[in-house]
Amino acid sequence: MSENENVTGVLEILHYPNPILKKQSEEVKVFDDELEDFVKKLFATMRSHDGVGLAAPQVGVLKKIAVIEYEEKSYVLINPKVVDQHGIQEGEEGCLSFPGLYANVTRPEWVKIETYDLHGEKTFIEANGYTARAFLHEMDHLNGKLFIDHLSSIKRNAIKKKAAKHTGGHF
Repeated sequence: MSENENVTGVLEILHYPNPILKKQSEEVKVFDDELEDFVKKLFATMRSHDGVGLAAPQVGVLKKIAVIEYEEKSYVLINPKVVDQHGIQEGEEGCLSFPGLYANVTRPEWVKIETYDLHGEKTFIEANGYTARAFLHEMDHLNGKLFIDHLSSIKRNAIKKKAAKHTGGHF
């Protein structure tokens, strides 16, 4: 059991301003039982916090892995890349690394993602609306980008202040 894991397999979620959240993740090169076990823990952690998505960096693992669950569909993104996108949508986003804080973020309405499954097979997923938003939000985490990075500096600083109050300046 790792140091950030409890007995149920639920991992500890890092909160802003933890510096790991701003780091670039590495590509997954090994597709094995350990990867599958980690993905199960990501889903368990996300569900235990009533989240829609969770990326590996949010639990302190700098690997390009994210999970999303929305409208009774589960998605695993490994080494994902956007290969096409169009349209514009604006909507409210929150983040498990910013508990209780939300902001409107503009993102593409539709995306096509190249990703890998748990067995290392390349696949493509198309998503629109809220699902596209969730994919892009989690993919940002894999590149050290946070939803607040999409906001104006005034809004970003307001959320940073609220986040510091919420965590007592600790992470």
